[in-house]
Amino acid sequence: MTESCDIKDIDLADAGLARIEWAARDTPVLASIRERFAKERPLEGVRIGACMHVTTETANLMRALAASGAEVALCASNPLSTQDDTAASLVRDFGIKVFAVTGEDMDTYRRHIDAVIATNPQIIMDDGADLDTALHTTHIDKLEGVIGGTEETTTGVVRLASMAKEGTLGYPVFNVNDANTKHCFDNHYGTGQSTLDGIVRATNRLLCGRTIVISGYGYCGSGLALRAKGMGMRVIVCEVDPLKALEAHMEGYEVMPAAEAARFADVWVTVTGNCKVVDAPAFENMKDGAIVCNSGHFDSEINLEWLREHAVKVEEIKPLVEEYTLADGRTVIVLAQGRLVNLSCAEGHPASVMDMSFANQALAAEYLFQHAGELENKVYDVPAAIDDGVARVKLETLGVKIDTLTEEQIAYMNSWNF
Repeated sequence: MTESCDIKDIDLADAGLARIEWAARDTPVLASIRERFAKERPLEGVRIGACMHVTTETANLMRALAASGAEVALCASNPLSTQDDTAASLVRDFGIKVFAVTGEDMDTYRRHIDAVIATNPQIIMDDGADLDTALHTTHIDKLEGVIGGTEETTTGVVRLASMAKEGTLGYPVFNVNDANTKHCFDNHYGTGQSTLDGIVRATNRLLCGRTIVISGYGYCGSGLALRAKGMGMRVIVCEVDPLKALEAHMEGYEVMPAAEAARFADVWVTVTGNCKVVDAPAFENMKDGAIVCNSGHFDSEINLEWLREHAVKVEEIKPLVEEYTLADGRTVIVLAQGRLVNLSCAEGHPASVMDMSFANQALAAEYLFQHAGELENKVYDVPAAIDDGVARVKLETLGVKIDTLTEEQIAYMNSWNF
């Protein structure tokens, strides 16, 4: 590992560049931001440290940041999600410092986070808050130089909000995850499609006629249920939130506890952001040959420790497909070692939805630098002007036009005695 990169093979850059440019065809909002950034250079000399999935979509965000004049260092937010050819192109073609190799072990993963922190970042872009956590635990001496950060995932936002509540958060952070142009599209439509894509690529199983159990009915879970239903699957939802459970029921899905749902699951997907969502009671009732995978951020959602302890045999059927044989002869198939199945077994969300998510990231970084020192050390929503602006530009790129309110309508909506 050098000070500028630790990647698998720089000779993969040609293939990576071709794929980055292919993804760029579906990121017109980011392209418009990149063009403006190249002219205005709003982040000239600003050091940005990013811990994100090193994919072609992320690469187009990195291109926009580089065009702004920023000095960018990037590491992976998941050991299995890195696209090595993309990493090579980012280093060779765009001057990004990249520390990421697909399949890296946890020691290397942590070392790569340390390498990004060693660049003394002023703005943090995180996906799961691992970079933020490292700064607040093992690299506290670096906190003073950080202007602020952005967070892309529900898991990361929960961690950062907890830090803010305790008074330990060292800088302001924008909650990009809950921007409307992120969770209404990236989480709902992106997760729905990419999760099924990962399952099919890994197993080549026919989906229609099978039963899928989905743990969690937030934006990700509801999007996944919609797509699974469209593929002809029977959908069962497991929830702990009574309102979300009611919503799933009203949408026509079956709702039941995990231990009961386990009897029917051909495929089980977790999308909660919590731990041990699929646990002993579910495994004990699970039908033979069930496929279990996760589309939440961390691998904690499936209790793999229980499986390892109770399995009499573990066999890798093919890369990222492991079969656990239990004492009674039943088998449980785990995809991607319990990590993000859509990124480990496929290519993650389509570029067209990441276009909006990453547009929010780029504009939030610009806002943080412009307002350095003005914000408190807490978690903020993305400013409405940024969120709405991203939606409007996306509509323009799609050729979609909408109406505008008249002055009379605006007055009516703002009056109580019209």
